[in-house]
Amino acid sequence: MEVRKDFEIVRAGTVDDAMADSSALWLAADATGGRALFTAAEGYEVWIRPQKLSGKLCFKMAAAQLSGSHPGASR
Repeated sequence: MEVRKDFEIVRAGTVDDAMADSSALWLAADATGGRALFTAAEGYEVWIRPQKLSGKLCFKMAAAQLSGSHPGASR
């Protein structure tokens, strides 16, 4: 995923943890930097960077499934 502010990419990487209300997230440490916190209140946005998955256990999910609105979802 990419972290952006003012339409510019600030950093890209893997989410380590996120607030349930989407107000903030921690980006995992990698070769380009340490673990970092980004908040929506400071103007940061998170964008998913599509990429091809490899291996036997690839899984695709529709937006409706992500939100729990698919048939059989517990509410």
